[in-house]
Amino acid sequence: MSLIAALTRAYDRLPDAPPYGFSSEKIGFCVVLNADGSVAEVIDLRDTDKKRSPKMMLVPQAVKRTAGIAPNFLWDKSAYVLGVTVAEGKRTAEEHAKFREKHLEWLSEATDAGLLALRLFLERWEPISFAPPLWDEETRDQNIVFRLSGEFEFLHDRPAARALWRQLGVASASDPQICLVTGTPGPVARLHPSIKGVWGAQSSGASLISFNLDAFTSYGHDQGDNAPVSEAAAFAYTTALNRFLEKDSNHRIQIGDTSTVFWADAEPDTAEQAESYFSAFFDPRAEDSVETAKIGDKLEAIRRGARLTDVQPELSQNVRFHVLGLAPNAARLCVRFYWTGDFGVLTENYQRYLSDTALQPPPRNGWPPLWRYLVELAVQGKRENVPPLIAGEWMRAILTGAGYPLTLLSTTLMRIRSDGEVNALRAAILKSVLIRNFKSKEAPVALDPANTNKGYMLGRLFAVYEEVQRAALGANVNATIKDKFYGAASATPQKVYRTLDAGSQNHFSKLRKVSPGRAVNLEKLLTSITDLMDPCDDPIPASLNSAEQALFGLGYYHQRSDFFRKHADKTPEVTE
Repeated sequence: MSLIAALTRAYDRLPDAPPYGFSSEKIGFCVVLNADGSVAEVIDLRDTDKKRSPKMMLVPQAVKRTAGIAPNFLWDKSAYVLGVTVAEGKRTAEEHAKFREKHLEWLSEATDAGLLALRLFLERWEPISFAPPLWDEETRDQNIVFRLSGEFEFLHDRPAARALWRQLGVASASDPQICLVTGTPGPVARLHPSIKGVWGAQSSGASLISFNLDAFTSYGHDQGDNAPVSEAAAFAYTTALNRFLEKDSNHRIQIGDTSTVFWADAEPDTAEQAESYFSAFFDPRAEDSVETAKIGDKLEAIRRGARLTDVQPELSQNVRFHVLGLAPNAARLCVRFYWTGDFGVLTENYQRYLSDTALQPPPRNGWPPLWRYLVELAVQGKRENVPPLIAGEWMRAILTGAGYPLTLLSTTLMRIRSDGEVNALRAAILKSVLIRNFKSKEAPVALDPANTNKGYMLGRLFAVYEEVQRAALGANVNATIKDKFYGAASATPQKVYRTLDAGSQNHFSKLRKVSPGRAVNLEKLLTSITDLMDPCDDPIPASLNSAEQALFGLGYYHQRSDFFRKHADKTPEVTE
């Protein structure tokens, strides 16, 4: 099933799907009209909270605006409806003139009292009339609807208005063609509705499908005729996607620069459970929701490796799951990934990802979400600095079970060399790439004293040198050997290890005077590592490749963490 077909199918399952030709829009104010077209009052529809959020309302579907001027039917922003904006717009007068012209044309034969009142209002209205106390300055740049005084129904909801809206749709429809999505004949959508809510994209919306350059034309066809999608199918897939992308939707999570939406194709209760599991898999905030709380024990069982067939057997079969990653690309949207398959397969791939990143000692604060790993790749640890593409590529690899992007390894190594920080999350990333991409059996979960990989041994050795320095000089050192030598030691060890060894002998001399037992234990540990090195081979190579550098970081993390654990446990040292 294609992405567009899957979204079209999802529209049919929306519990409160807007009817064809309507869309949910943010409406700020309502202008109440008297029968003669005069303004009775202006009602603020926004929430009373601190943010004053506009009200989501079902209105006639918004037109697709590119460079031209096109008004919406019976509603629009203040520039179109009233001819006023916060800043003096260059096209405000033209926009209001077009709104007035089109509505006087559409309402020319109207007999409904509400529609007649709007026609009279537009014939008399002048932007100069916008003044307090009737008009609030906050009305500027808000979307506006209308209502007839003494009634509670908005103008666009009146039966006459809906009938006129359907009539206008039929009049503007193109000749029927076979829809590539549904396979049935129907009017073709020349311009597909905009998609809103994608992080980083234009606030007015962006196109998922568009043909607006000569290079995109084929055999004389332009715009939507290049790939005929009926207006009904275009409305359905964009409505479903916009609903999934809403801020408070339970169908979206943000992973790096990729806005990720997901939905299940199953019976309502089963679909809701599958979506709750997926939310909790990748978004820790979902664990606070009521639905996720119901599956808390089962979720932990899955994370510990239990099979889905044993935990939730009804989700292991006949549940088709969809995951879509979108990122901004100028006025269009880029599909970073689209995965569809059985939810049972997705769960197995998720468990494999957890196994890849399993590490001892584990990160603080329990299970880390994917975005927390991504922050470790960002300059200054800011989420907006996460390298582009890498989030989508990593997420796609997790979903499909394919190899991780090698940029994940190179970026992690670069960040470690840059700031010298080798924490649990970065070590887990290194380990996961080693296991998934290099099939490495030398990437242990916990400290492995018998591991003879050069990179791993040199990383442990470097951690011992650092601990000798710390034990001899204390923690208040301006620049540790990690600050000075980690980058060179992990990439070109032969250049620095003689210097490190010589420096450690000076530190041992001081340590023997302060803590003889500690000095003996560290010397034994140092010797146990060097004894593992093959004397027939060069024990200190000139350089390490990227995989060996990853093992260097892993060995360093394991050995250093072992020192911290012993300090925390205050294990007595063995002395001679």
